Amino acid sequence: MKHILTLLLALSLTSVFAARPKHQYVKIKTDQGECIIMLYNETPLHRDNLIKLVRSGFYNGTLFHRVISAFMIQGGDPDSKNAAPKIELGNGDVGYTIPAEFRDSLFHKKGVLGAARDDNPKMASSGCQFYIVQGKKFTDAQLDTLEKKRMHFKIPQWQRDIYKNIGGSPHLDRKYTVYGEVVRGLPLVDSVAIVKTDANNRPLADIKMTVTLLKRREARKLEKQLRKEEEQDSTALQQ
Repeated sequence: MKHILTLLLALSLTSVFAARPKHQYVKIKTDQGECIIMLYNETPLHRDNLIKLVRSGFYNGTLFHRVISAFMIQGGDPDSKNAAPKIELGNGDVGYTIPAEFRDSLFHKKGVLGAARDDNPKMASSGCQFYIVQGKKFTDAQLDTLEKKRMHFKIPQWQRDIYKNIGGSPHLDRKYTVYGEVVRGLPLVDSVAIVKTDANNRPLADIKMTVTLLKRREARKLEKQLRKEEEQDSTALQQ
């Protein structure tokens, strides 16, 4: 009987762990729409910090306070909650920074989540402010110029292909930590990026956000859908 109970317990635990999603996801909701962001496991310090803040409700009511078309949309400043119109934002923080987590495989393609920062020499990230890349498409000639004049390293060919066909902001690579990417609702980024702004790039009409963490069941369902879509895309390419 003991062996049967042990086996049943082992099978139960295996089932529980097998059911865990591979990643964690956050949802950003605004009046302009919503998006879902997958957080990278390769950047655990940034991932876990964001999850902590999201669970506490830190971002709810904050604004996308800095918007630059063909570049990025930025948010997460705690001072933006109930901020008066025309006030310059972007200096709010949580009193700590996150060590940089640069990964060569993670880069600034369109839709990635990056950590804002100041000009500190260690390139440590803000403890709360983030941006989502809109970027633009680049030609080979433009990428060559960036490599020589601003980046001082070679962009891998597979990343060049993405910058040419999907777009992004390659000059930020290895300078700002990338720690997630939009997997649903990318049009939100485009809609926010084109709003009218003031001289400080703050939208004239406030764009407030509510940020929540997807529950495990929701994450599993999403990952199943994403796998199915990836399989369909792979099949279409082979035909």
